[in-house]
Amino acid sequence: MRAQGAAPRKVEKFSEHRRERFLGLDELVRLGAALREAETMGIPWQVDEARPTAKHLPKEQHRFTRISPFAAAALRLLLFTGCRLREVLHLKWEHVDVERGVLFLPDSKSGRKTVVLNAPAMAILNSLTRLGSYVVPGGDPEQPRADLKRPWRIISRRAGLDGVRIHDLRHTYASYGAGSGLGLPIIGRLLGHTQASTTQRYAHLDADPLRRASEAIGGRIAAALDGSGGAVAQLRAGRPG
Repeated sequence: MRAQGAAPRKVEKFSEHRRERFLGLDELVRLGAALREAETMGIPWQVDEARPTAKHLPKEQHRFTRISPFAAAALRLLLFTGCRLREVLHLKWEHVDVERGVLFLPDSKSGRKTVVLNAPAMAILNSLTRLGSYVVPGGDPEQPRADLKRPWRIISRRAGLDGVRIHDLRHTYASYGAGSGLGLPIIGRLLGHTQASTTQRYAHLDADPLRRASEAIGGRIAAALDGSGGAVAQLRAGRPG
């Protein structure tokens, strides 16, 4: 207990470090391969044949795990839209506007939200069979799928993505947008952020105009130094008199 009259001690807060993880190109290649394998041939089981229980398992040619086309589509939609998990799992067909290429989400984490669909996302939606109200139905077609834990565990392990969470697919979408120089305000709108500070976590990936200008200048100078006639002519034309 603190003695009476003693000054209260300051409690230092531990700084919270956000864990930002996004997939690189080689990881995306492995993820794509694992997805295709899981929805076609199936992912082979990892079995220790030396264990006594191994003899009770199905024959080797039957030791494969396939995922449903809806689970595969949901994982792809997370990557191509940057949506949150619940936004995809609770998506209803009535929220999909095919003609305008958008999703109208009535109740996302940030309230009403419009998601602009790109061509890959549209292709995924067009490939799905409509079994009920939900785009990604559960066991009951009129109920949404509860989660993607099992398919993601199978696929991420196969792709060698240890420690990668489903939510990191949203970070991946945002990071590629920021790295392409689209600008943080645009990325924030695509993700449905209501506060600019929320998108600021991707600032270190943003190819801002100053960086692009510097790269353009450096590229032209480097080309001139390497003897590229076109670049030299451009530099001369732009030289002040």
